[in-house]
Amino acid sequence: MKEQDDSKAILESISDGVFTVDAEWRITSFNRAAEEITGVSREDALGSYCSEVLRSSLCGKECALGKTLKTGIPVINKSCYFINGSGEKIPITLSTAVLKDARGKIIGGAESFRDVSEIEALKQKIASPGRAKPLQSRSPAMARVIQLVETVAPSESTILIEGETGTGKEVTARAIHALSSRRDEPFLGVNCGALPETLLESTLFGHRKGAFTGAVEDQPGLFARAGRGTLFLDEIGDISPALQVRLLRVLQEQEYEPVGGRSTVKAEARIIAASNKNLKSLMEEGRFRQDLYYRLNVIRIVLPPLRERTEDILSLADSFIEEFNRKHDKKIEGFVPEVLKILQDYPWPGNIRELENVMERACVLCRDSVIGPDCFAFDGLAAPPLPGYGSAMPQKNIVSTPGLLSAAPAAAPSDLLLSRKEEAERAEIIEALRRTGGSRIKAAALLGIHKTTLFRKIKKYHISPSQRS
Repeated sequence: MKEQDDSKAILESISDGVFTVDAEWRITSFNRAAEEITGVSREDALGSYCSEVLRSSLCGKECALGKTLKTGIPVINKSCYFINGSGEKIPITLSTAVLKDARGKIIGGAESFRDVSEIEALKQKIASPGRAKPLQSRSPAMARVIQLVETVAPSESTILIEGETGTGKEVTARAIHALSSRRDEPFLGVNCGALPETLLESTLFGHRKGAFTGAVEDQPGLFARAGRGTLFLDEIGDISPALQVRLLRVLQEQEYEPVGGRSTVKAEARIIAASNKNLKSLMEEGRFRQDLYYRLNVIRIVLPPLRERTEDILSLADSFIEEFNRKHDKKIEGFVPEVLKILQDYPWPGNIRELENVMERACVLCRDSVIGPDCFAFDGLAAPPLPGYGSAMPQKNIVSTPGLLSAAPAAAPSDLLLSRKEEAERAEIIEALRRTGGSRIKAAALLGIHKTTLFRKIKKYHISPSQRS
């Protein structure tokens, strides 16, 4: 009896929700945390079917506890969600186990679950769903950057990020903020090169009523609004000498005066500055204050251009396809092999931003499930980012359609001879495509190969659409 009381006390004290069911799937116990997470009282839960109480995304054929009771194999930390008593979708991770009596007979099951809403919310802050993530990289050049970001993020040091336009300076700054102790505070940014001096000064430091014509009330600036968060100053090399002096004071004294104000205000925000210019060169030319440069350059992160991290081009392109599929209601699965080579060989002077723009244009123009060279051309003109197509492309392979250029499909050779191994592979691919209803992405997963590899093999073996379903 004492042992049972001790077990109940332990279950009541833990933060994970725990419930048990009998052989008829009726809830036999329901701890305090389960009540708090689900919003369902113990009185209402006991004796009810677990599917009525939890309403999980796994209820039915995918029931994790059902699989455990059937196989005896526990499920560990499986992600899903359930609908709570208020009708809200709650993301959780769950684990399952079987319950046995003293003779080893299975008499029911147990499930524990953990609310991961805060973790999911943090993920959303770091990156939007489907958005390309430049800090996830296979490139050795970016590996050093990522390691440095992870090292310096927890510190309070001022950081200077340098890199060409479109290399992901703001994304890097957001990653630093998300990994810092300030992650729950605001992240605010401004492009210093996009605003005239007077407007930028008011934007940064705020102004008092009557400071200038139109200042009818006090307005806080970005320093005040950021609080103890992070303030990202992009294109810092473009600010005027006068603003350089004001910013230097903020970095030295951690205080400033709003425009038209007479009293100082404490500045608590962490500064992350960025520039597509070499600030040291600007300093040596006398165009940037030396003392401000050294105040900003406590920790310097240099982002490599996309042409120096070619290992990431295809994964970034895939991420953009996922994003634009959602944005434009498309179902594009990948690229034909010719496009993969073009993407990797092109120098990308506009870096990740240029790749993003090119992929959006291709997704919009693509009328098939895969992106071909014709998806980069419009009204008979080759898209500028991909030279070698359009007017410079061999015209014998192009047929005109209203407003678009389309590559004529290659004819299957009549003398296609395959080895036994290739014949077996071709048959295996066709079978995988049939089993997945013609979905090349699902078929690639079933075969355990990358989807671009599958596209290449489909073309190599001349597998027609009629053979895929």
